[in-house]
Amino acid sequence: MAKSKAETAEHSSAPTALFLIHVLTALGAPIALLALLAGAKGEWGLMFSWLGLALVIDGIDGPLARRYQIATRMPRWSGAALDFVIDYATYVFLPAFVLAGSDMLSTPWNWICGGLVVFTGALYFADNGMKQPDGSFKGFPAGWNMVVFGLMAVSPSETFTILFVIACCALTFAPIRFVHPVRVARWRPVTLGVTLIWFIAAGFAIYQSMAPTPAVIWALSLSGIYLLCVSAVQQVLDRYF
Repeated sequence: MAKSKAETAEHSSAPTALFLIHVLTALGAPIALLALLAGAKGEWGLMFSWLGLALVIDGIDGPLARRYQIATRMPRWSGAALDFVIDYATYVFLPAFVLAGSDMLSTPWNWICGGLVVFTGALYFADNGMKQPDGSFKGFPAGWNMVVFGLMAVSPSETFTILFVIACCALTFAPIRFVHPVRVARWRPVTLGVTLIWFIAAGFAIYQSMAPTPAVIWALSLSGIYLLCVSAVQQVLDRYF
C-alpha cells in the first residue's frame, strides 16, 4: 500500500528534527569557547557557569539520542564522536586549564597536575570498556569539571589539591565503578537528589565569588563524596553481600 502524503511528509521531516539533537550536543563547543575566554580573564566563576551549562546539556542530549534511536536512524552522523569531542573539552581540557592557569597551585605543580589531567583523560576517552552494564563507569570518568570546581571552591590546601588530583588520575585506570547519575538505575532518586544539591551548592559558591560560606562548603563536600563513592559502595555490596 502506498504511503499517504502525511506519512511521507512525516518521514522526510524526521531527519531534520533528529538532527536537532546533534545541534544540541554541538552547542557545547561554543559554550566551551566562552568558558575559555572567561578563564583567560581570570573570571573563574563565570567560566564554571558556562561549564555547568555544558554539563546540563550533556545530561539531556544522551537520553534524547537513545529515546529516538538517532544512531540507527541517522547513521551518517556519529553522536558518540561528537559527544567525545565536546566532553573532552569541557570535562578534561578546560578544567586542566584552570589547574594550570589559576593560582590554585604553585609552579611547577600547576603544570604537572594539569598535564596529568589531559594525559589520563585522553587515555580514558579511548577506553572502549569504560561503560559498565549497569550504566556506571569503570575507573574515574574524567569528571574534572566537577572535581576542579570543588577543589577551587573548598580550597583545602595546595597539598590536598595535588594529592587529590594525583589520586583521581590513578583511579582512572582502577577497576572501581563510578556513578552516572542518569544512567545508573540503582538508588537513582537519591543520586539525582544529591546531584541537585551539588548543583545548588555550586550555584551559591559562584554567587559568593568562589569563596563560599561553611554551609555551602559542607554541601559541596558531602554531595561530592557521595557522587564519587556511591557506585564503589554498590560494587562492594554486590561482591560481598
